Amino acid sequence: MARKNRSVKKTGGGLKFWGRHAVEAALANPNRHIKKISGTREALETLDIPDGVAVVYCDVADLGRAIPRDAPHQGMVIDVDPLPDIWLGDILDNAAERGRPILVLDQVTDPHNVGAILRSAAAFDAAAIVTQDRHAPPESGTLAKSASGALEIVPWVRVVNLARALEDIAKAGYWRIGMDGEAEETLGAVMGQSKLALVMGAEGEGLRQNVAAHCDALARLPIAPQMESLNVSNAAAIALYAEYTRNGGE
Repeated sequence: MARKNRSVKKTGGGLKFWGRHAVEAALANPNRHIKKISGTREALETLDIPDGVAVVYCDVADLGRAIPRDAPHQGMVIDVDPLPDIWLGDILDNAAERGRPILVLDQVTDPHNVGAILRSAAAFDAAAIVTQDRHAPPESGTLAKSASGALEIVPWVRVVNLARALEDIAKAGYWRIGMDGEAEETLGAVMGQSKLALVMGAEGEGLRQNVAAHCDALARLPIAPQMESLNVSNAAAIALYAEYTRNGGE
């Protein structure tokens, strides 16, 4: 697979993550550069902290001043660098062989939603999520907390042009399904037997026209008529579950 649609170079300084799941996952990720970890003595004694990581013991009040107000830090905060860039071509080379799904997010900008989607992607063995760099949230403590460790597990590919990325995904043998609440067909009716790329649009706006045009089919989730739509992270979880069970996951 040619390395088209190069990932966008990240900018910015260090990040602060908080909460046990986000901190433990960052410590366990060999690709994550850890600057230091701060926390109460009781909390940090429960962690397996690698040699060479700076440790700062402090009280709960100090931690609260270092992160957003009322953030549930659970007695620990970790300072890290953003993860290295990831090539879409490298993901496709590996994912296509195993048939794992890819999740494409079209201008989903809320960090809580993207974090929850990453968590579902990890739970249902997705190969990666793909977003456009200019219309997606950056790595952050809020996103990492919502992802509950999945930010360190699921590759996140950021591309310049989402339509071109979808073309590359199709060349790798993926059937691209755009999720659209107004579509005539249900997801189950259009899944077929191919490897799937599930394309999710932002809440309210849905898929942009050019992105929808680069999908092989549009589909909706069948829901009860008294509810108009689902939150995008809930819809992503259901779609990934459907694909996971189709491939024999238990």
